[in-house]
Amino acid sequence: MARTQRDHRTPVLFALILSMALVAMDTTIVATAIPQVVDDLGGFSQVGWVFSVYLLAQTVTIPIYGKLADLYGRKPILVIGVIVFLVGSLLSASAWNMVALIAFRALQGIGAGSIGATVNTVAGDLYSVQERGRIQGYLSSVWGIAAVVAPAIGGLFAQYASWRWIFLVNLPIGAIALFLIVRLLHEDVVRRKHRIDYAGAGLVLVSTGLLILGLLQGGTSWAWLSPASFVTFALAIVAGAAAIWVERHATEPMLPMWLWTKRVNVGSYAATLTAGLMVIGLSVYLPNWAQTVLGLSPVAAGFVLAVMSMTWPTASGLSARLYLRIGFRNTALIGSGFAIASGVVFTLMGPQAQVWQPIVGSALMGAGMGLIVAPLLVGLQSTVGWSQRGTITGGAMFSRFLGQSLGAAVFGAVTNTVLRQQHGQSQSAAMSASTHAVFIGLLLAAVATALILALVVPRHFPSIATTSQPNVEPAG
Repeated sequence: MARTQRDHRTPVLFALILSMALVAMDTTIVATAIPQVVDDLGGFSQVGWVFSVYLLAQTVTIPIYGKLADLYGRKPILVIGVIVFLVGSLLSASAWNMVALIAFRALQGIGAGSIGATVNTVAGDLYSVQERGRIQGYLSSVWGIAAVVAPAIGGLFAQYASWRWIFLVNLPIGAIALFLIVRLLHEDVVRRKHRIDYAGAGLVLVSTGLLILGLLQGGTSWAWLSPASFVTFALAIVAGAAAIWVERHATEPMLPMWLWTKRVNVGSYAATLTAGLMVIGLSVYLPNWAQTVLGLSPVAAGFVLAVMSMTWPTASGLSARLYLRIGFRNTALIGSGFAIASGVVFTLMGPQAQVWQPIVGSALMGAGMGLIVAPLLVGLQSTVGWSQRGTITGGAMFSRFLGQSLGAAVFGAVTNTVLRQQHGQSQSAAMSASTHAVFIGLLLAAVATALILALVVPRHFPSIATTSQPNVEPAG
């Protein structure tokens, strides 16, 4: 069985943080420069695809990269992913029209999928169960810092230099990460020939891609009950069924069936999905509500959301103290309690709310996410050996991003419905009503998370030491 060397853990962790920063920053830095991009390239009607194609490519490739990391080692998959991301960044900076930018953003997303799948897997290789909660805190903090810093950087580039620098800034960050990974990350991997499950990989990409495409475009590019929507979801179901059949018969399936049939996996993935749904709902709608309803400045509204980005890594870092004493499931249950409390705070807020109320709600949600996501990921990684850690980690990351896509679709539909009902009302009243409906959705998602954890996820995660692993083979 392959082992990752523990030498140089600190600089390698720094490289992982830089790699994660590439993905985290690119999620928010582009948004602030979109007006300048449109002025330069045109194609305003296609702007949504600049974001959608990136998220789509990133999400659908994550589980594939997770499996490849088990077969060939984490290092080559991570290195390839960072290189692809940097090439996509360089090409995006040189885009001559909106179509070219969208294509190059897709390439960035393909690289981001590798980073998202392998960074957490390498962290699981290098650090023990006792240490992983703290390490997840470090990795989570990257997203918190990016949420605050990246929009400001994007705005500065757009105003004082060129929007193209929002992509070029990735190059030095990625170069440092690549240098450290290539020089200091060493794996003792047993090399052997593999039978790549090309058919399964292709069908997984097609089925998940169509599913996410339908979620992202439904209600925006086409109506939910339109022929385009029915065809997209129907093809996703057909491709998904074909993928299941192929994977059941493949020698080395890209997504083995045990990944989706073990109770601990299914429950943890479902809770991770609903957690992703909550995060996207708050991230997208809270800042706009704070500006429109409370009258806060964009900077102050950003700070309200940034509070969640501060308490999330803090809770992740402290989670190990809890899950080592009361278990992974119970720690996540405590986190769901914080998320429910946050949902209650937000649903009780009205147009006359005080600024401290959304700050408290945001802080509670961040604490909840830190106590849900980190323990579930560490718990899942503890149930398998090296040769399956990439696959199980990829499944968790895929569930999280799928939850974000589902949240974007559901909350977008809810918002549009309420806004239509509020036609004729003032902008503040309409925004207050539509966002209140989203906040109710957040509360329901938090309750659903608690129910999944209590009823589906087992109280004790079976560890590798006491559980026979299905289909364990030396990683190649």
